[in-house]
Amino acid sequence: MRRVRKALTRPLVITGLVVAVAGAGFGLYWFQPWKLWQDKTVQEALPQVGETSAPPAAAPSLASTAPEGPQTLASGELISHEHATTGTVKLVRLADGSHLVRLENLDTSNGPDLRVWLTDAPVKAGRAGWRVFDDGRHVSLGKLKGNKGSQNYVLPEDIDPVRYTSVSIWCDRFDVSFGAAELARA
Repeated sequence: MRRVRKALTRPLVITGLVVAVAGAGFGLYWFQPWKLWQDKTVQEALPQVGETSAPPAAAPSLASTAPEGPQTLASGELISHEHATTGTVKLVRLADGSHLVRLENLDTSNGPDLRVWLTDAPVKAGRAGWRVFDDGRHVSLGKLKGNKGSQNYVLPEDIDPVRYTSVSIWCDRFDVSFGAAELARA
């Protein structure tokens, strides 16, 4: 009788261990908790005249009336949502007519699958603002290059920046905002 019990419990223990190891592996992949202690700093300069790869938006005859350097069209301060987040966001028009979102002095937590989103959602403080940015119009400008520093995100040519009013550091994995800024027109 004792041998039968031992023979039956061994497969259960092994199965339980396999399930526990697989569950722990999946949990580590999904949550990536080590990123909370890893910082990536990116320091990009604001592009100057002729430094973008976007084609000129103005006809050559109008080029002389275009501003010679980058112009800030809107800006705002990041507020914290799911994670403590600070910094400044600027919507910038470059001399060639292209647009970009610039994050300056960004400081937030690192996390899995972080993106920079340009959205039309209002920025709400606290937990009320964590999940609103995917409710309306939004466009992903790409993966967050670093959780600290200053960095640029080029807007696709077919995006009208006037239609968007905020920027979110969005965790695509968990559908939550780490932080966001309302864009006030300059």
